Amino acid sequence: MTDNELLLALSGMLDKKLKAELQPIKNELQTMKDDIADMKGEIADIRSEIAGMNGEIASIKSNMLIMQNEIRQIKLCQENILLPRLDTIESCYSDTFNRYRTYADKMDSVFEDVELLKTVVTHHSEKLQKLA
Repeated sequence: MTDNELLLALSGMLDKKLKAELQPIKNELQTMKDDIADMKGEIADIRSEIAGMNGEIASIKSNMLIMQNEIRQIKLCQENILLPRLDTIESCYSDTFNRYRTYADKMDSVFEDVELLKTVVTHHSEKLQKLA
């Protein structure tokens, strides 16, 4: 064999050996490329979910502002309408209670007087019947 033939044979053997050893590396690189492509898809999905959440967050913030405004209106209604009316009702009931309380002691004597009046009127009616 000539030197060229030997060199060609060596070159062929090295090519086969390198191909055999490089093939797992190529396979691993291809697997990594596939994994990276999958990850890019997942990242795109996550980004779209986050974009959807941003819309939901904006909606929640808007609802919170509406609720805060409604709470403010309720507080104003309580302060300007309900509390003054409750104060008026309370004072009315308090005045009535105080008035009745002062007369409660007198009511016993009124009941006694009415009973006495009943008996006197009955007695007088009997006398008037006899006279007639």
